[in-house]
Amino acid sequence: MTQDIILANADLVLETEVLRGALVIRDGLIAAIEPGRAVPSGAVDCEGDLIAPGLVELHTDNLERHMFPRPKVEWPHAAAIAAHDAELAGCGITTVFDALRLGTTMTSTRGEHPPHARQLADEILSMRAAGALRISHHLHLRAEICSQTLGEELAEFGPEDRVGIVSLMDHTPGQRQFTDLSKLSDYMRGKHGMSEADFDAHVEDMRELSARLGPAHEAAAVAAARSFGAALASHDDSTAGQVAASLAHGVAMAEFPTTAEAARACCEAGIAVIMGAPNLVRGGSHSGNVAARDLAEAGWLDILSSDYVPAALLQAAWQLGDIWGDRARGIATVTSAPARAAGLGDRGKLAPGLRADVIRIHPEQRLPLLREVRVRGARVA
Repeated sequence: MTQDIILANADLVLETEVLRGALVIRDGLIAAIEPGRAVPSGAVDCEGDLIAPGLVELHTDNLERHMFPRPKVEWPHAAAIAAHDAELAGCGITTVFDALRLGTTMTSTRGEHPPHARQLADEILSMRAAGALRISHHLHLRAEICSQTLGEELAEFGPEDRVGIVSLMDHTPGQRQFTDLSKLSDYMRGKHGMSEADFDAHVEDMRELSARLGPAHEAAAVAAARSFGAALASHDDSTAGQVAASLAHGVAMAEFPTTAEAARACCEAGIAVIMGAPNLVRGGSHSGNVAARDLAEAGWLDILSSDYVPAALLQAAWQLGDIWGDRARGIATVTSAPARAAGLGDRGKLAPGLRADVIRIHPEQRLPLLREVRVRGARVA
């Protein structure tokens, strides 16, 4: 018989409340929740630490950081995937949608890495099938509308890949994330060493590309999401008009709306609003867009994403709990809310019958410190 794992005398973070009790894990699933402070024989005494569901990450660029650690350096993919997987596990993330960019952009002033999404997806899926990864990995295809190759790259995927999310990305200069071209200039000239003339040529090239291929690419990405059975996400909405277009496409979640106007329109349309955890932790957007805290205080924030800092996810959820005066509500933005948006009904909550993906948190000076991370009951960090 399988021996139960019992995490006792813990503050259990349920979806709408925090309850002192014990969590019983059996055969990789949550078997029971037992209220009270008792510590049965053989149980782990959590000494008042919090037990919460494992974090669910819908959009992270972290894998790219491991693949391309320096300019013109491409790290072996299997090693990069394993390092990415271990880092996320160490941050309490037990389910991740790895964001893979589709759509290469080549302009007269800027080159890109060649298309790699199909190859990288194959490597992730192969490592997942072999049991080589600590946490649960899913595919998130970032469909870059302003590109040359999106249609061809989308055609390389099918329903058999079980793609979970397709996001509509449009980085045409002068709109969405970089409505203010001076902000885009600072970013591009700083990251790519462009001269002022190079930047002007880049903007012209990108705008021409968007006008020529953008509408067809957007339609292809929406159709692909439907054929995959994937949730559809918008990205960097800045106006109510863009939100209305998202709603017409069947968008379920809005990644990083850049204005309060767009976030409010999303909430009114029933589209879940995702904001970056680094935005909240830093106290504002690095691109000069709307602050996540402002949306939280207005009630227009549903889900957090670590984006480019995996460790920010738990820290930001903790901060939301302080802002709202509701620890369970803050944790739900990184557990049950993203799981629900992505259609994962088997995780994201502490409830009998669900996956025993759980984390143990020790609150230290208002900062959540991870003590252990379990996936299907097995300790991975």
